[in-house]
Amino acid sequence: MGIALHSRYLSIVAQQANLEVRCRTGSKNFDAKAAMTNSTAAQRVSVIGLGAMGTALAEALLAGGHQVVVWNRTAARAEALVAQGARVAATAAEAMAAADLVILCVLDDAAVREHIEPAAALVRGRTVVNLTTTTPEQARALGRWAAANEVELIDGGIMASPEMIGGAASLVIYSGATAAFDRHRSVLELFGRAEFVGADLGAAAMYDLSILGGMYAMFAAFRQGGTMVRTTGGTAAHLAALMVPFLQAISTSLTAQAVGIDTPADYVQIQSDEFTAAAIDLIDKAAVESGTSTDLFGVLHRTLTGL
Repeated sequence: MGIALHSRYLSIVAQQANLEVRCRTGSKNFDAKAAMTNSTAAQRVSVIGLGAMGTALAEALLAGGHQVVVWNRTAARAEALVAQGARVAATAAEAMAAADLVILCVLDDAAVREHIEPAAALVRGRTVVNLTTTTPEQARALGRWAAANEVELIDGGIMASPEMIGGAASLVIYSGATAAFDRHRSVLELFGRAEFVGADLGAAAMYDLSILGGMYAMFAAFRQGGTMVRTTGGTAAHLAALMVPFLQAISTSLTAQAVGIDTPADYVQIQSDEFTAAAIDLIDKAAVESGTSTDLFGVLHRTLTGL
């Protein structure tokens, strides 16, 4: 997630998370705040796109002691970064040419192409990290362009809002050029926990969007439930107070359910499809009695039970 399409929701995570908690990266303890002041030798890094997220990324790089060149359509957005030590390039191509590591955080895939394709000769032999929100296939297509132009490409999905960048609650999921990721990992960890999910350039986007799918499904269920309880004189606020600890506890069951998806032969189903279907049907009846929509429960029935 380069452009924070869902950053308002993720900011809730930032407010609730204990940003002093240490995260795990591989077999090593990881503390992003410490990484900002203990990064390896300074590298030349360019950041293309200075929206809220791009600015946060640039600030993390500067705090880590790196030489940062920035570019944005609206040059005024770079002023605060210049005060922190960044250099402003006149064009995106100039910024890319000035760095060994290029980070893109722009509006969409079309904007990525607009900036990088004309600069093909300038980024040849460099590493490009695309932190713009795209689909998996868009990431793979950019990867084919990168391979044809001798560019090492890493795609990334930012699971954080701008204010979370550099904190222990920040997670960025990466995929693509494995050797390039390993080489630049210490820089990328300045943004938060760096999780590499494979060489398939579409993998990071798929994980990113799958996590967001779970988030939005939860929001849809809460909105439905909040509407239902209000028909009894209750409030959505009271429902939230009751639902949050329950969902936090039940979310640990996802690990067990993952076995049923990854290796079905090894999975011992805790609750039968018939039982789940009956439970959803009962919820659906309650929705009918409350006069609210039942569309959500039809989708749940088909998705969770296959019946």
